[in-house]
Amino acid sequence: MKRIGWFTTGRDEAALLLLEIAYRKIKEGFLPLEISYVFVSRDPGESEPSDRLIRVAKEEMGLRVITFSAKKFMPELRQTNLEEWRKKYHEEVYRLLPEEVNFGMLAGYMWIVSKEFCEKIPLLNLHPALPGGPKGTWQEVIWQLISARSAETGVMIHRVTPELDEGPPLTFVRIPIRTEEFSPLWEEAERILLKKHLSGLKKEEGEKNKLFLKIREEGVKRELPLIVLTLRALGEERISFGSSNLPLDLTQEVEEYLKKRKLTSEAG
Repeated sequence: MKRIGWFTTGRDEAALLLLEIAYRKIKEGFLPLEISYVFVSRDPGESEPSDRLIRVAKEEMGLRVITFSAKKFMPELRQTNLEEWRKKYHEEVYRLLPEEVNFGMLAGYMWIVSKEFCEKIPLLNLHPALPGGPKGTWQEVIWQLISARSAETGVMIHRVTPELDEGPPLTFVRIPIRTEEFSPLWEEAERILLKKHLSGLKKEEGEKNKLFLKIREEGVKRELPLIVLTLRALGEERISFGSSNLPLDLTQEVEEYLKKRKLTSEAG
């Protein structure tokens, strides 16, 4: 049984939802894993969402929870030397962790980890693009896709390295964005792009643009299934860090997962 560490800031309901889904899938036997601990980068009392996550993880799931506030740790150093602060903070985090794990999952963890920390623990993170695709935040990725008139996008799980979004990908899902459903949205966006370019589209409609929203919606829909199926592949040793079959295309499995979930919800 693979043992994993769960790292989160617990800043919103999505962070708790992801933990709840992973926990439920473990209990159902779908994930051959054990959550050794949940690390939260906030102290009790710092925010209502993180407090709720801490309470649910401890009282309802019976998990070991370690809390250590990043915000309160050496704030002066964080302002003057972020890289040194990052190193010192994660040194302390590592010291607090109760046991060794096979790997860690960053699930709504809002801090960039230090070079030394991600060398000590193999860490997984999600990036809303295909391997080799656009870098940056999910917003930046979508604008790059629109600017390039891309035919597809995706979501990937990659190993965390000191270079942001540059770690080797483990798994991914492809998402076509030139389907019949997308056609009128591209046509509408193209009318603005031809006259005012991307800067004009951003200024005129911004993140309320229908194409932008649709690309985001299709990506978000597949994030949770990709995380769950990646954890399963690691637990079953279908993939391992550094193996030759990486990255693994989980598109078909993700689509089947979504289809089953839809049928279950409709039946309910």
